[in-house]
This record gives sequence, structure tokens and C-alpha cells, in this order.
Amino acid sequence: MRITDLLKKQGITLKAKPADKREAIDILVGLHEKCGNLTDTAEYKKGILAREEMGTTAIGMEVAIPHAKSAAVKAPALTAITVPDGVDYDSPDGQPCKLIFMIAATLDGDVHLEVLARLMQMLMHEDFTDKLKAAKSPAEFLKVIDDQETAQFPEEAGAAPVAAPAKKGFRVLAVTACPTGIAHTYMAAEALAKAGDKMGITIKVETNGSGGAKNILTAEEIANCDGIIIAADKNVETARFDGKPVLSTKVADGIHKPEELINKIVNGEVGVFHADHKAAAAEASSDGESFGRKLYKHLMNGVSHMLPFVVAGGIFIAIAFLIDSFAGVDAATAYDENGNNLFGTVTPAAAWFKTIGGAAFNFMLPILAGFIAMSIADRPGLLVGIVGGYLAAQGTAFKFILDGIGLKDESTVSGFLGALFAGFIAGWLLKMLEKACDYLPHALEGIKPVLIYPLAGLGIVGVMMCAVNPFVGWLNGQLTNGVGEMAKEPAMIIPVCALLAGMMAIDMGGPFNKAAYVIATGLLASGAVGKNEGPFMIMAAVMIGGMVPPIAIALSTTFFRNKWSAEERKNGPVNYIMGLSFITEGAIPYAAGHPWPVIPACIVGSASAGALSAWWGCTLMAPHGGIFVLPTIGSPWLYFLALVIGAAIGMLLLAILKKPVKE
Repeated sequence: MRITDLLKKQGITLKAKPADKREAIDILVGLHEKCGNLTDTAEYKKGILAREEMGTTAIGMEVAIPHAKSAAVKAPALTAITVPDGVDYDSPDGQPCKLIFMIAATLDGDVHLEVLARLMQMLMHEDFTDKLKAAKSPAEFLKVIDDQETAQFPEEAGAAPVAAPAKKGFRVLAVTACPTGIAHTYMAAEALAKAGDKMGITIKVETNGSGGAKNILTAEEIANCDGIIIAADKNVETARFDGKPVLSTKVADGIHKPEELINKIVNGEVGVFHADHKAAAAEASSDGESFGRKLYKHLMNGVSHMLPFVVAGGIFIAIAFLIDSFAGVDAATAYDENGNNLFGTVTPAAAWFKTIGGAAFNFMLPILAGFIAMSIADRPGLLVGIVGGYLAAQGTAFKFILDGIGLKDESTVSGFLGALFAGFIAGWLLKMLEKACDYLPHALEGIKPVLIYPLAGLGIVGVMMCAVNPFVGWLNGQLTNGVGEMAKEPAMIIPVCALLAGMMAIDMGGPFNKAAYVIATGLLASGAVGKNEGPFMIMAAVMIGGMVPPIAIALSTTFFRNKWSAEERKNGPVNYIMGLSFITEGAIPYAAGHPWPVIPACIVGSASAGALSAWWGCTLMAPHGGIFVLPTIGSPWLYFLALVIGAAIGMLLLAILKKPVKE
């Protein structure tokens, strides 16, 4: 679909004079309404403003492209304004915007992404944007777009495709990708293509955007090229580049240093990349990429794939609690004959939501570990990571397998920390295995990825996790026994409550979290504290300690938006629901991506909430449920106040400890 198919003359206003960003949006929305593109103007504008809250749609170079998908849009359409005096649009380069397009997209399909990608590529040409800003009439504005689009994409205008130029000395391939897969992906692609044309070097660029990979490099092109540039801030498929010079760098370098990158390929300054790691990793140049940055990229690969499981599963579980609560189920008495709490599964509808949500949650740790390992060791790492994460969640150990107890044992569950360990260590061990396999006969090359790597990798991760899990289980046992002894002294109730609440935030579902929860539920069942209210005070502190981390994260993404990426801000509000539902795991993606600021801030916030809860004598007779077990909470308003204060402390510490994100 061409730009000129979506933009009408009456949808263009030249020489507009908006006083600010909000007024510019009003003008553009008004043009959509004038063109008859909308069924509900207010609803569409709401979508535009919601997108701006996630982060400015200004792209720099005096250009902004606000956009939204909405049920209020009749059909995909564009409007545009020029602002000769400029308007402050929170542009990343600090420059006022003088050219603004607004995309209206329907809910079905990704037309707005296709249009956005097309505009990005066209707007990288400064002469094109200069002509648009100088247009004297809407007709001239449209003609400038049509001429540029025909020149850049002749096959879509019905013209005969321009024959590819003959190879001139060198041929360069490139792949561009940014975390969101929209703006910078296509800006880098266009910058590299322009630089190649200017230098007389044929170049093809593959874009790994949010709508999938486009302009994909073929096996023949890879075989015949002189080198590949990977300008990406997320991992891309690299096994196909085995044996070719590969330069890996940031997507920003693809935008700002395209000629420098191409020259490195042309001048032979880039080492040969080996997918099976026959050469050291340094031989495939990473342009000075630090170990810490590599570690971060591996981690974020796991976190980004895990996030949907956490969000969707957590909401389903919260719905289950809500249904049972509305049905009158008493969480304090909803136990079976084995002592298992059934709250969230008593009514059929609640049980359905709890089962489906629980299934998603069960995949969370295997997915985290699997994609961390895959980021390190490519596809062979996926198996070892997923199995390692599963074994961490199950607590598999040699002793229990040999004793015939089976796969799962709570005393050796290593949880979140175990899954991180499995992902990184399993990935690196498999990487070493691949290097060791280089010495095998060449005739075995074909069976390496389908037999040797999976078989040996599975054995390695199995032995590794069976050895690691008992150690974490032992640590868990020591914590349980120590805190249990302290809890027998009534005078120690407040510090014990603060300690256990803080433990809930250390690993958010891992051994420390589970240790605190097991202690609390055990004391609740046995009443092994001097004061009669003691067990209930400890249970209240533990639950509030588990509720604080997600809420602190949600508050931070709401009130300190510059501390988080667009994706993190978008998913932040879900943590309000998870926190109020006592689903601490909602904070895991944020803790995994930013462990230093997130974990300490959440620990302090949770411990503070637990101490206040005990100080005010708040009690809880149910071991789970969050706000849905409100009738079982003693002094509920003080309990809620303790929760708010603890979450606010966590939010403020995050604001102090976490550096702003530069997107």
C-alpha cells in the first residue's frame, strides 16, 4: 500500500501554528475527522494520547509520526501538517518538529507498521523532507511524496523494477533490528542503503521489525557477499553467517556511522564469524562490545520471551481469585483433606481460569532459561535451557530420583535463581561442547545439531541441575530453621515479620521467597508462636511482602516513566493487578532485566511493609489471595496503608537507584 493511497488533499494542512504538542495532535485528529476516516473521534484521540504516554513518536530530524490502532478507524489513513516555526514534540534530538504525519490504523492487520516503516525509509532523505516542508499546496505536497515513493519503490508504482547494478568491487549485506522493531530498525536500514549508494558499493539490508523479517538475505547472497553488518540491539539469527566476516554493533551506529561500518567490511578489518565457534568469539568482531552488554542482551532475550507468560498467566490467576471471592468462597477454610488451599479453584469458572493461568506460569522459568541459553549458544542452547529451567522449577535431585520419590520435591526447588543459573551456565557449557566437537571427523557434521548437541546437552544440564538444586534446598532449610526459632519469641515478631517480608522480594518465587512462605504457612497451621495472634501477624507480613514488589514496579513505571523502556512501561500497569492478587512473579521480568536497582528497592519496600503490618497488629488467616481475602484480614485499613507505604518506598528507591533509559 502506497502512502499516496492513504493521504487525501483535505487531510493536509500547511503552515500550521500549534502552540504545543497537544494542539498539534488536535489539528491532526481534526483532519482525520474532516476526511471521514473515523467513527469515534474521541476514542481515536484517546489511542493517540495513550501511545504518546508510552514514549514520544518524534523520531528526530524535525519529524514526528504519531500513530494508533483503534476500533474507531474506518480504514487505514494518514493526515499531515507542516509547522514552519516548529513545535516542541519531545524529540529525542531536542529539535522542534516541523513535519508531522499521523497514522490511523484499523485493529486488523499491521498496516500502520507497514506505513510507518515506509515513511521511515523515505524520511531518511533530507532533500525529501525539505521539499515537503517547502510545499506551497496540498497537491504539491502529495506530488513530492508520489515522486519520492516512485523513485524508492518503483515496482509498487507499476514501473519496471530497476535492474540491480553490477557488483562494484565489494558487496555488503546488513541486518538491522531494535527492541521495538519500528523506528530505528528502518532508519538504520535506510542509512546503510544510502551510504552504500554514495560509496558505489552494492548493499542489501534485512530488517527484523515488529512485523517480522523483511527483505530477507538469501543463502546465495550470503555465500557471495564480502561481509555482513549486524546493527542490532537485540539478538538476530547468526548461524547462517558461518564462515563470513561479520561486524556486530548497535543499531544507533547503523544510523549515524553507516559509511564507517561499510568501510570496515571493505577494508577487511572484520574477523570471520564461526557459528560452530571454531574460532574465538573475539574473531567475529563485536565492535568493542563489553562482556556486561553481552550478558545484558542474553538476559533480555530470556526476559522478553518470558514476559507474555507472566502477564497473561498472572491475569488469569487473578480472575480466578476474583470469581471465587464473588462466589462467597472463604479462603481461610478452603482446604482439602491434605491441607492444600483450594481458593481460586472452588467454583468451576474459577478453576478453569486458575488452571489455564497456572499452565502459563509453569512455562515461565523454562522459557526464561531456554531463551537465555539460546541467545548464548544459538538453537542448540534452547533444549538445554528449557530443560534446565524446568528442573530448577521442579527441584530435581539425584537423591530423590534414586529413592523413587519422583521428579518434584519442594525441598530442592531452586526457582528463579536456579533458572537464571541454568540458562547462563547451560548456554556457556553447550558453547564449549560445540567447540570441543570441532575435533570430530567432518563426516559427523550433519548429526551434530540433531543428535550430538541435544543428547550431550541434555546430559550436561541434567547432571548440573541435580547437583545444584540440593545446595539451594539446603540453604532454604537453614533459613527455615533459623527463622522458625526466632519466631518463637513474641518480642521478635516485628523483626521476624520484616525479615520474612523482605525475603519474599529477594528472588520473587525462588528459594528465599518459598522459604519465607513455607515458614509463615507452617506457623499458621501450628500456632507455634507465643501470642495467639502471632501466626496470623506473620502470615499477614509475608503476604504483604509478596504484594509490594509488583506494585512498586507498577508505580515506578507510572510516575517515573523515564526510568523504563517503552515495552516495560507498557506492561507495568499489569503489575497493579498482580500485586494486589499476591502474585509476586509479576516483578520477575523487571528484576531479571535490572537486578541491581529492582531487587534492593523491593526488599526494602517489602520489609518496611511487613514491619508496619506487624507494628499495627494486622493479621491474616488465609495463606493466599491478596485483596480477594479481605474478610480474613484483621485491621484491613491499616494493612492497606502499610501496603501503600511499602510500595511507595520501593518506588522512591527505584527512582534513586535506577538510571534513566535512553531510547
